[in-house]
Amino acid sequence: MTEIVLASASPARLALLSSAGLDPKVIVSNFDEDSVTAATPAELCLTLARAKASVVAEGLSGALVIGCDSVLELDGVAYGKPRSPEEAVERWRSMRGRTGRLLTGHCVIDTAGGAQVAEVAATVVRFGTPSDEEIDAYVATTEPLRVAGAFTLDGHGGWFVDGIDGDHGNVLGISLPLLRRLFAELGVSVTSLWKPGTVS
Repeated sequence: MTEIVLASASPARLALLSSAGLDPKVIVSNFDEDSVTAATPAELCLTLARAKASVVAEGLSGALVIGCDSVLELDGVAYGKPRSPEEAVERWRSMRGRTGRLLTGHCVIDTAGGAQVAEVAATVVRFGTPSDEEIDAYVATTEPLRVAGAFTLDGHGGWFVDGIDGDHGNVLGISLPLLRRLFAELGVSVTSLWKPGTVS
């Protein structure tokens, strides 16, 4: 059976893949994200996804390596993880009541032959209007410091997002429908990758 390797430390990505029938091995790339610049937020997250997957794919054989990177696009600017609680507070005060796009670059490398496919998934996010006190309390949980865009849907941040248009999983860090299409481009059926016992 083909080994699946997730080139990400994100517990949300691992949980999504695991609950969807895969049994990925996690190898963190430790790639220096600050070393990369790009003309657009979409190009940035795609470049980072490719770089993370490539670093992990080196030296592996017979594995499918998945690299991902997420940013929040607001007014054409890419926002990753806040660097401090103060930045997270400022970010939320600027986001509330507005609409942004959560972009996740996906890259899959088949180490058996070196083939690589990549694409960006986008989900529109409509932010609520939390009060200053609510923002302070949310940042105090430290959750916003660990996630791109300073929010997530599957934790405390879900209280402050009014709605989304697009793939829910993409906001959590990985789009299963897009990943299935990327696997198919490599000639791999996602059902062949499911853990034993998940297919009757």
